[in-house]
Amino acid sequence: MSDESRRDRNPALAVLPTDIEGFDRLRELALDVRWSWNHAADTIWKRLDAELWELTHSPWGILQSVARDRIERLMQDPTFFEEVDALLEARRSEEAAPAWFQRQYPTGSISHIAYFSMEFMLSEALPIYSGGLGNVAGDQLKAAGDLGVPVVGVGLLYQQGYFRQVIDRDGLQQAVFPYNDPGQLPISPVRRANGEWLRFQLNLPGYPIWVRTWQVRVGRCRLYLLDSNDPANYPIYRGITSELYGGNQELRLQQELLLGIGGWRLLGWLGIKPEVCHLNEGHAAFAILERSAAYQQQSGQTFDVALTTTRAGNLFTSHTAVAAGFDAFEPALIERYLGQYATSQLGITPRELLALGRRNPEDDSELFNMAQLALRGAGSVNGVSRLHGAVSRGLFAGSFPRWPVNEVPIGHVTNGVHVPSWDSAAADALWTRTYGPGHWRNPDGSPAREIENLSDIELWNLRNASRAELIDYARARLVRQLQISGGDVHDVEFIQPLLNPGVLTIGFARRFAAYKRPNLLLQDPERLLRLLTDAHRPVQLILAGKAHPADLLGQQLIAQWTQFIRRSRARQHVIFLADYDMLLTERLVQGVDLWLNTPRRPWEACGTSGMKTLVNGGLNLSELDGWWEEAYTPEVGWALGDRGSPAKSFTSDATEANMLYTLLEREVVPQFYERDLQGIPSAWVARMRQSMGRLTPQYSSARTVREYVEQHYVPCAARYCERESDGGQGGRQLAEWMAAVRRHWSAVIFESVHFITEGDTHHAQIRLQLGGLDPDSVQVQLYADAAGDHATEQHVATPARSLFDPTGTYLYEADIPAARSSSDYTARVLPHRQGVSVPLELDCILWQR
Repeated sequence: MSDESRRDRNPALAVLPTDIEGFDRLRELALDVRWSWNHAADTIWKRLDAELWELTHSPWGILQSVARDRIERLMQDPTFFEEVDALLEARRSEEAAPAWFQRQYPTGSISHIAYFSMEFMLSEALPIYSGGLGNVAGDQLKAAGDLGVPVVGVGLLYQQGYFRQVIDRDGLQQAVFPYNDPGQLPISPVRRANGEWLRFQLNLPGYPIWVRTWQVRVGRCRLYLLDSNDPANYPIYRGITSELYGGNQELRLQQELLLGIGGWRLLGWLGIKPEVCHLNEGHAAFAILERSAAYQQQSGQTFDVALTTTRAGNLFTSHTAVAAGFDAFEPALIERYLGQYATSQLGITPRELLALGRRNPEDDSELFNMAQLALRGAGSVNGVSRLHGAVSRGLFAGSFPRWPVNEVPIGHVTNGVHVPSWDSAAADALWTRTYGPGHWRNPDGSPAREIENLSDIELWNLRNASRAELIDYARARLVRQLQISGGDVHDVEFIQPLLNPGVLTIGFARRFAAYKRPNLLLQDPERLLRLLTDAHRPVQLILAGKAHPADLLGQQLIAQWTQFIRRSRARQHVIFLADYDMLLTERLVQGVDLWLNTPRRPWEACGTSGMKTLVNGGLNLSELDGWWEEAYTPEVGWALGDRGSPAKSFTSDATEANMLYTLLEREVVPQFYERDLQGIPSAWVARMRQSMGRLTPQYSSARTVREYVEQHYVPCAARYCERESDGGQGGRQLAEWMAAVRRHWSAVIFESVHFITEGDTHHAQIRLQLGGLDPDSVQVQLYADAAGDHATEQHVATPARSLFDPTGTYLYEADIPAARSSSDYTARVLPHRQGVSVPLELDCILWQR
């Protein structure tokens, strides 16, 4: 019996109906997750299977499930066929047209930017994400596609992904791990030209593993996912990509080896040669080693030369605000997995490799830290908000022990959110009507001006409609939640009157971890109850969030809320929605009036959930941490805490809880309920207008990606290409120069520093022995710390004409304003060469004693 006959007789063996005319068009639309933010095709998927669409929002899953005759019948409908054809043509035309990047950089100075991340949040139909890190990665990949930036994503395909949450009858979190069936996910195998699935081997101790590759279309961009669940592997190896953030340290190391080393090798197999490698957190830092190894094989250079050459094109973005958050491994484990790799692929000793991941390279007992490896292998480093940049400089100050903390080479690019992924249909229509279609792909104007054209009633109608939709959704979801957990009929019937579409609705949803203080509102339960149940100005809360299965304290915080909700006075006003995922996030940020965020400052690196409310007209009440520290003004929302130094501004939880209650009681709630003659809370709407107009474009991922392009991608690519040119001569010469500077640095000596003050000028003369270094290899500065009204200062001294030879002593001079005492200034010497990042690449410095 032929395979075709067998399929005809056995429905279980049926395949996709590719013979139906037009099915290829449906498949092309379904396998591009652009549908997760461009909703033009929603009606197509609803007509195919409305119930499955509502449950999964997965076009590819629908095509896998819907009956053949239904597809055939719809595709024979001329109207349906033409709609599919028009959507596909519009998509193709948009991708073919020059976007922002092509217009700004028409010379094609960058062919590819490789973006490595442990997780990507693109859609609830592709559950390979946990939370914030994946949110940032997914939104930036989408924005890169919108802007035409040639980003290629690299990640892992998890068989189970992050755990799914069930709240049981006792109000406790239970973790479940459903299987991610690749056939139901919007992914496709990557195949060679001859049709063979792209698989390659990666050596692990004792036995090589097979790695297979999948592709996700994300508009103009592609995301490649590595997968160890290959039948040719031993079962223990097939499980390497089983869970996101699960298992022990060895499993985490295996995943990070697969992501970094395997990911860079995959790019080579695909013929992709990125100028820039962007590490979204330190998880993927092993890509630095593999990029160097690939360059060594290509050029025949040593590891030092290869690292010097390639690091110029590496960007490390840290999202971590506490040192304990960085992945670190026992030296023995690293040596076991990478010892042979170090000697055979890199040409260095295992000890030299371990030194790359240590703050003190000479300390053999120190753990191997992935953030340290990323720091030592990157040409540029950034945090994800202004405050987090400062926090990161403090975290990494120990790697630059002789440098002032403010000069630790870490900047910041504040995160943003992909607005089309998070705005509601009503909000999108309002913005399109006001500002025109496609604004978020190329915002050239000022929404702050355009938003002034909207009337108060238009903005308030948006809020009322959005809140009502959220409450309908929350009730329906809570019914399913209670049914799953075994709730009785009485409980289910009780849900319908829960919440009120006319009441101030506050949302709080995030990972339940102690530092995020999800229970700050529960510090005084009776005061909270009075706030919620006020007869004239009631308040309602919608809560959601997961605690890691190993975080028992976080799970207790969830239980405290579920116990509070069971109190008779609270049940009408507070609900906890289980299994916080991307779809629930969308609904919450679109519908709530106020988004609450209460982290312990400064542990929230950025936070993006509150940004998602902006375009939908929701307001923020947040700790002055992360993005809100730089975004907040009284006109756009409310703030907890202050902008003082994090080290000096610790406030107890009880104190801040009191501040929060007071803000809600005296400002937030009254402002929501104080209405004008038209029934509009004019002061509240004024804040909405300012928040939407001023903050939405500033905290969009389109702005974030443009900043990455301008501040990092283009400069990094230029430096890498300069070092890699002429057969790598630039990198080799630079490595030799840095080695020479290190050899001679101990011989650099200050002989004398003199100041002569005349009128309003200090004239400084500095005599310096350079110990064999060329004068062009150093820069002499006069440095003064910030003090009083004076900011930090650096003044460059220039070589005088007089040259004292053959002793090797040189005279440098500088004229500086005499606004402060000459005793405030200290002379210092640091290496200097065009194109070298000091102190990131070369941290030598000598201070006048």
